[in-house]
Amino acid sequence: MIQTADRLETVQEYYFSKKLREVRGLMAEGRPIINMGIGSPDLAPSEAVINTVKDAVTDIGAHQYQSYQGLPTLREAIADFYESKFSVQVNALDEVLPLMGSKEGIMHISMAFLNPGDEVLIPNPGYPTYNSVTKLVGGVCRNYDLQGAKGWFPDLEALDKQDLSKVKLMWVSYPHMPTGATATKSQFEQLVGFAKRNNILLVNDNPYSFVLSKNPTSILNAEGAKDVALELNSLSKTFNMAGWRVGMVLGRSEHIQAILKVKSNMDSGMFYGIQKGAIAALKSGKEWFEHLDEVYRSRRELMFQLAEKIGCSYDKNAVGMFVWSKLPEGSKPAEEFVNELLYEKNIFIAPGTIFGTNGEGYIRFSLCVTKEKIKEAIDRF
Repeated sequence: MIQTADRLETVQEYYFSKKLREVRGLMAEGRPIINMGIGSPDLAPSEAVINTVKDAVTDIGAHQYQSYQGLPTLREAIADFYESKFSVQVNALDEVLPLMGSKEGIMHISMAFLNPGDEVLIPNPGYPTYNSVTKLVGGVCRNYDLQGAKGWFPDLEALDKQDLSKVKLMWVSYPHMPTGATATKSQFEQLVGFAKRNNILLVNDNPYSFVLSKNPTSILNAEGAKDVALELNSLSKTFNMAGWRVGMVLGRSEHIQAILKVKSNMDSGMFYGIQKGAIAALKSGKEWFEHLDEVYRSRRELMFQLAEKIGCSYDKNAVGMFVWSKLPEGSKPAEEFVNELLYEKNIFIAPGTIFGTNGEGYIRFSLCVTKEKIKEAIDRF
């Protein structure tokens, strides 16, 4: 038996990878499962994006290896998008790097900046990949608490009092996944000041700014942010291109160059047609965003009704494509509660605990479900 690497002992298979196998097995048995667990958009990209990709396939050189930095026109489209939507100016030449999804960027950033033993500040609750990638590259996870009573924002004063001498990197994500909490410009400035005081690289993972959010925000708006901060973004949620794997990282040129050193040894460039489609998406007009919000808003109203049927409470002001809900007092643990719904009502919802220990007592509904399916779920109660 060939032995696997020791690093695999530090991580588990991704929850959704394992759980969705179970869900698919139940569906194969004929059970009418309604999947409200994962945030995989069920809507299509715009017609303009799809037609652009179709046309690009016949371009000369379309099937050759592409630049590790992406097409210059794609970097320019990203820079223009950030200027028009966030009022953030970046140099398309060396402060923007397209990625094959922002999840790839989490690994690339970690490989570029972490040595074995370096510590990483990770939100609890937060995206599970921050923990797993940190462990895979030999880093040490230091989870920091987020609490609903404090708006799911870190207690920076308390963190400042800790020994942070070994901390190299800090992950934040606003709008926050999984809770949908947002951060103000003042709070971003506080985060940047904290990172500067402690010589920490701060990374904001920002794929949800354009889903049910009236005021899209970027950490790069904060004064002096480029000195210590990077921002990850993605076309997956905003443009319904999750399977296309298009993301980006923006920040100071020296930081971007370090990430490129890793990336250029990991892939051979993004397919030309997808890059052209991404450019078309980034040029979408306000009608696109209004339509997207209209769809998710109508679904969210129904999902609120479902949450209430189960006895859950929620924050109506949260943004993003999820409804983060607090279980009623005296409920079973989140994972047990979710499994009961799966097997008794044929409804799959994500337990809050997969995002960290502070997710206990919460469940998360995905809005990537049709209104008809949500109504059917309500009827099951």
